[in-house]
Amino acid sequence: MSNRIIATEVPESRRLDFMPEAFTPCMMMRAEGLVFHQASLLARSYSGAYWDFFTLSNGGFYLAPRSDRRFEVQVEGNGFEGDVSADAFGIIVTLFVYGALVWVDDEALREKYSDHYHQLRAFAVEHDEGGAILRAID
Repeated sequence: MSNRIIATEVPESRRLDFMPEAFTPCMMMRAEGLVFHQASLLARSYSGAYWDFFTLSNGGFYLAPRSDRRFEVQVEGNGFEGDVSADAFGIIVTLFVYGALVWVDDEALREKYSDHYHQLRAFAVEHDEGGAILRAID
């Protein structure tokens, strides 16, 4: 029996439920804006995309742009520069978003976003591009 964390793409029929579940109804618009803003900060070549949603078997969530291309990521805060898949880019972006949201003025939401950050980070450790993801968020 494997303890690996499994990512499952959210089907079209459940897309409307994803953002309120992952970020809460009151914060989903803010979170969506943060995703697009963070993506444009991390990859100069990012100019918008259709984003897929994923749930994790450990209770976590993430978003990733639907794309076959790779993204050149630059993180000013830690000097990371690397070429990653769209999936890894989405994980990096989502981790940065959860990291920003842990500063909200609501203890229950801070705990929720902290839990989601750690659930996604645990998945990132197992990801094929885990080393790059971890270096990007360091």
